Amino acid sequence: LVAELQKRVQGTPYQAKLQILVGDVLKTELPFFDICVANIPYQISSPLVFKLLLHRPFFRCAVLMFQKEFAQRLVAKPGDKLFCRLSINTQLLARVDMLMKVGKNNFRPPPKVESSVVRIEPRNPPPPINFVEWDGLTRIAFVRKNKTLSAAFKHSTTVAVLDKNYRVHCSLHNKDIPEDFDIKQKVQDILTNCEADQMRARTMDIDDFMKLLHAFNSEGIHFA
Repeated sequence: LVAELQKRVQGTPYQAKLQILVGDVLKTELPFFDICVANIPYQISSPLVFKLLLHRPFFRCAVLMFQKEFAQRLVAKPGDKLFCRLSINTQLLARVDMLMKVGKNNFRPPPKVESSVVRIEPRNPPPPINFVEWDGLTRIAFVRKNKTLSAAFKHSTTVAVLDKNYRVHCSLHNKDIPEDFDIKQKVQDILTNCEADQMRARTMDIDDFMKLLHAFNSEGIHFA
């Protein structure tokens, strides 16, 4: 493919303007760019989207072709069947629009899946939030997106991680922890005070999660 691209521009005014980087896009440090247009290997869809969205300086727009279901997840809204962690994490950082469907018969040989083209425009400036913390919160909430948050936060692994993070936070800030401290009860109190204990991730929007993350962080509970 590289040789074909070079051949096409050889001897034309575009030859001096074309720069080809050969390598794994997920492992390559991307240069400054304004627009990204690509038909990507579908197996790297998610990591590539977030590599692009966390790239600095900001680019203006990306137009990418994905497997149809992945594209539908990117643009799904709270309450939609396909709404998931991918949906809300992407929409936190960017405006996402479905541009067109691409049937498998447009390819030779035809693949087994349908495709869609999506436009992604990073939010600039980005929301004033620690994305690693945000991702940790949504990871817990969407493990069982149909469960209430009260139930989601009672999983033993989640409880252990939050307890460890809280103790580290208290140690760094010279804060004493009572001997009878119970992280489960503290988490439940925060959820109840936010009126979020009976909420379900599948119906929550960005503002709901921002409010919840602020409430947890204000009480010294962190997700990273």
